[in-house]
Parts: sequence; structure tokens; C-alpha cells
Amino acid sequence: MPINTQATAAQTSSAAGDLALLGLMQLVSPGLPIGAFAWSQGLESAFELGWVENEAGLQSWLEGVLEDGLSRCELPLLARLQSAWAAEDTALIAEWNSWLQATRETSELSNEDARLGAALVTLLRSLELLPDARLIPDEPGYITMFAWVAHHRNVPVRQTLLGFAWAWLENQLVVACKALPLGHTAAQRITEHMRSRLVTAVEAALQRDDQELGPILPGLALGSALHETQYSRLFRS
Repeated sequence: MPINTQATAAQTSSAAGDLALLGLMQLVSPGLPIGAFAWSQGLESAFELGWVENEAGLQSWLEGVLEDGLSRCELPLLARLQSAWAAEDTALIAEWNSWLQATRETSELSNEDARLGAALVTLLRSLELLPDARLIPDEPGYITMFAWVAHHRNVPVRQTLLGFAWAWLENQLVVACKALPLGHTAAQRITEHMRSRLVTAVEAALQRDDQELGPILPGLALGSALHETQYSRLFRS
């Protein structure tokens, strides 16, 4: 019986795609033991200051952070870092890692990225998934190591960005459900609304030139700075 090589190749390709998808799902899972649940990325401060008080306000806040923050900073950086990992370009990995650290406008935001990055390194070491030590920059941030895992698991760049944006949205809504009188149904309404916004943000991120990069979030930066001395806190940022 002749072997259908085309069918076999298609099955192999499909299996590889499935493994990449599952690897991405594991990476963005709330159950990933890196402590992401402890950080609100400035959202708790927005609640405390009265800038976000209800479902409509939260949706508006998330839209602004996505458009003026993630689509201009984390998402395009993920694409660049994943390409740098693929090329094993040590200098470029270190350069973008340092650039990202320099964009963190408060100690809490900087600390969050550094601690999540360190936690992800620890997890990857236990899973024997770390890259060659010479490729890892000093004090690798969360975005840098996220990009490495996505590259290692052959996740397409666009899917990497969508997965990261989805994880960000889920974490923000978990924060809101804990710190704001927001029910889970309301959170799902926001999710339904934001799905198309995530796609648009990823498309914008993939089209940005280097000189266009950098967050434009003065309100979040101010709120984050005030959070450092906030009297009562549930989250570390």
C-alpha cells in the first residue's frame, strides 16, 4: 500500500501546531506558578483614587492601557525579542531587555517585571527549559523570558502577542473582581467587548517602527507612584 506522504506531512504539521498552542496556553495560564496574581499593574491605585469605580470605568481604563501601553511597548517588544531569540542575537536580546527596564516609570512597575522574570527563570530551570546561559541577559525581565518560551515552543509571533494580551486582560479582571464590586458576569461582558480590541492592538503592535515604541500612560505612572505609599493594599503594584 503506497504511503500518502502529503497526508503524513499535514498530520505532522498539525501536531506541531497543536503542541505550540498547548505550550502557549500553559504559558498564559493563571495557574503558572510565577506569582502574577500578586500584581495589579497600577489598577488597584486607580480604584483607590476613584479613577475607576464601575464596569464602564474599568472598560475605559483597560482600553486606554491596551492602546497607549501594551500596543506601544510590551507587544511590539515581544515580537522583537522573539525574533532575537530565534536568531540567537545575544546583543539584541540584552538591548531590548534593557530598553524595557528603562521604560518602567515607577519602582513598583520595574519590580514587577523583574520579579516575574526571575520567577519564570526559576520555573524554566526546574522544567529544564532554559536557553543557553550565554544568551540570557543580566536580570532578564518577564517579557524577555516570555518571548524565549514562545520561541522555544514554536509559537507564531502573532499568537504570542495575542496570548500575552489575553493573559494581561484576564489578570486585570481578576484584580477588579477582588478589589472592586465587579461580578464575574460583568467581567465576562468586558472580556467579550475587549476581544476585538486585543486583535486590533496586536495588529498595531506588529506595524510599529522602533522610533514609535514607548508607553504613553502618565496617569498610570502617577497612580503607580502613589500606590507605593498607599495605606492599605491587596496587591504589590
